[in-house]
Amino acid sequence: MTSTAAPDGGSTRILVVDDVPDNVDILEARLSSRGYQVVTATNGEEALERVGEEPPHLILLDVMMPGLDGHQVARRIKDDAKLPFIPIILVTALSEADDVVQGLESGADDYISKPYNFRELEARVRAMLRIKFLQDELDQKNRELELVNKRLKKLSITDGLTELFNHRHVHQLLHDEFERSARTGESIAVVMMDLDRFKSVNDTYGHPTGDVILYETAKIITETAREIDMPGRYGGEEFIAILPDTGEEAGEHFAERVRAAVEGHVFRDGATEVRMTVSCGVAAFPAPGTDTPEALLKAADSALYQAKHGGRNRVVRASQAEPAPE
Repeated sequence: MTSTAAPDGGSTRILVVDDVPDNVDILEARLSSRGYQVVTATNGEEALERVGEEPPHLILLDVMMPGLDGHQVARRIKDDAKLPFIPIILVTALSEADDVVQGLESGADDYISKPYNFRELEARVRAMLRIKFLQDELDQKNRELELVNKRLKKLSITDGLTELFNHRHVHQLLHDEFERSARTGESIAVVMMDLDRFKSVNDTYGHPTGDVILYETAKIITETAREIDMPGRYGGEEFIAILPDTGEEAGEHFAERVRAAVEGHVFRDGATEVRMTVSCGVAAFPAPGTDTPEALLKAADSALYQAKHGGRNRVVRASQAEPAPE
């Protein structure tokens, strides 16, 4: 039999646990001659230490030991969620069915009786290692699938250019946060932000420069937001921020920080330098006329309309704004 390759490309490690030194020596010599790397322990506590230091690929575990017996060791290893799957073959001089059942119920994957039949022992070791390596491959595939699913999830809720939440997901977040706010009595603010005269920038400098402006504006909004805030790209040059546990006045302060940061920022695309401003509308719940997520959003949009038509580069609160024309 040739050396069995481990998943990481090194030699396969087998932990032999037995309180009888002669048994350890016999198993170590036999398995080493077959190309395995053998690690040994003479009691249950030492076995757990070896596993904690570097999990082996398989454990040959004697049942009858002083202190922690093989059943207890197997149970502790199998109950440790931080450990990978490690096949455990219980080695026992007992042959009663109840003893075998107890061993398997403790988490062991197989058993073999003393005195050893080495051909049988090696066959069981090979079988358990095949299961181990297949399980490791399955775990790796599952981790890769989980990572892909997370990336797909992120793509489904994220705007590709700005890396903010996209329009669809923002609406879902707004409904969720509004319901939470209505349950808890905490306020929630919505800030609508629109870059001023953005179309003329695109017409003058081209869409690549416009994309730089959109991306850097999104970065400004993200850096201004708290960890619990939810900024998104609402569409075109329009952005939104959902601010949990925030009233209209605090929402205005957030919008003013964004407005000032955009006004003071130089947007650069190669040799092109552009200055921009942004108009903002702020609304909050609870407040008159904001009793639904749609009404809250409409109130913030009406305030944004007033900011645009009141001279741009300003922040308007919904409580101060006139209704936008239909």
